[in-house]
Amino acid sequence: METIERFLKIDRQSFFLLGPRGTGKSTLVRKAFPDALYIDLLLPDVFRNYAAYPERLRETVNAHREKRTVVLDEVQKAPQLLEVVHSLIEEKRRIQFIMTGSSARKLRRGGVNLLAGRALMKYLHPFMAAELKGLFDLEKALKVGLMPLVIDSEDPVATLQAYVNLYLREEVQMEGLTRNMGNFSRFLDSVSFSHGAALNVSNVARECRIERKVVEGYIGILEDLLLAYRIPVFTRRAKRATASHPKFYFFDAGIFNILRSSGPLDRPEEKSGAALEGLVAQNIRAWIDYGRSECKLYYWRTVSGSEVDFVVYGKGVFQAIEVKNSTTIHPQDIRPLKAFGEDYPEAETFLVYRGKEKLSRDGVSIMPVTELLLGMR
Repeated sequence: METIERFLKIDRQSFFLLGPRGTGKSTLVRKAFPDALYIDLLLPDVFRNYAAYPERLRETVNAHREKRTVVLDEVQKAPQLLEVVHSLIEEKRRIQFIMTGSSARKLRRGGVNLLAGRALMKYLHPFMAAELKGLFDLEKALKVGLMPLVIDSEDPVATLQAYVNLYLREEVQMEGLTRNMGNFSRFLDSVSFSHGAALNVSNVARECRIERKVVEGYIGILEDLLLAYRIPVFTRRAKRATASHPKFYFFDAGIFNILRSSGPLDRPEEKSGAALEGLVAQNIRAWIDYGRSECKLYYWRTVSGSEVDFVVYGKGVFQAIEVKNSTTIHPQDIRPLKAFGEDYPEAETFLVYRGKEKLSRDGVSIMPVTELLLGMR
């Protein structure tokens, strides 16, 4: 596969680069810093050496004084190294440290706050449609997602299945995050039905027959491993009573597609609709993280049932976006956006759908979803 230019901006300051496995962190860093001192903590012998003796990092840096950039790949494997990094940064030796990771939990426990103000925090997501440009295929993206690991595979579905089996389950167990993998597997199946919907923890617990506190812990595991996230309700200057539950999403449409089981009682359009909404969400999150950190992503839902899928709010940006998994637009489809516009006339309102026409109705801009995604630069 040809090299895809990522939109993430690389700084000369030290920084953390966080993101789920398979999103291309190592590839991005190796390309941007080909001459860096590279320490790959996924290699068993390297991990053992530095985990047992963190001060070895200082010795290694001292032995390579010509290197101005040091990369610690998957630093959460040995978070005790952060104390050494902190010490070396404090010595003002003008060395840039780049620390990649796929687990926010271990980094928090390992003292990532030690580097507060000394290292930036960056996030890498699956490919954006705009990064892929002409290579972007909506139907394929809804089926297998946009992870570089998967797109670059000869058998994307098998790669996704292996990702779920080896990472979501085995690595969770290996890291000691849960001992009961049967419960965790049932939870994954149950919570997949919450993708793109308001998350009711009690309902998920009841469906998978697990205590509510345990389910809350499992959701925390997914978030800490950067595999899922929640979007809060937009309540700023609210004129109507709003819902309280956040919406839940897996980080990639392909992961959702693999986890979400299907049977005779499941309607295909429900699954594809949730996948489309999740695909839009992951592109918006990347768009925000790659240069619009002052913006936040929300959704809007009133207690009476009016709902807008996404609200992007921040400095110079106020947009409401509704996603429809259909090729035609009906009057009722734009009613929630009109209601939002009545409460927030300052907002731009958009409806994206699977059709091909670009329209404007009652102040709502209607466009093909591919146009929205490819325009996020």
